[in-house]
Amino acid sequence: MKNLFKNNWPNIVAAILLFWALGAHPYSYYQVLRWVVCGVALYNAYISKEKDENAWMWIFGIMAVVFNPLFPFFFDKSTWQNLDLIAGAIFVVKLFNKK
Repeated sequence: MKNLFKNNWPNIVAAILLFWALGAHPYSYYQVLRWVVCGVALYNAYISKEKDENAWMWIFGIMAVVFNPLFPFFFDKSTWQNLDLIAGAIFVVKLFNKK
């Protein structure tokens, strides 16, 4: 269990922030969330590319684009909540998906 958290803490933090985002928060929380999720997704895309895990690379690449803070997408709240759930679940699945 210790090894699960050792190298995966960015995924854990991103997943927690995404699931926490389902509540009501100030807009600044969602701005920070975009930076964190985009950064962790880019990191995962890079690591996946290095490991030749092309499906994961594309999944995290798309996630980085959707959550990018520089050229943001503007969806309604229910759409963002669904995206937050999906993205959080992807980070959790990646925790347990090891070759």
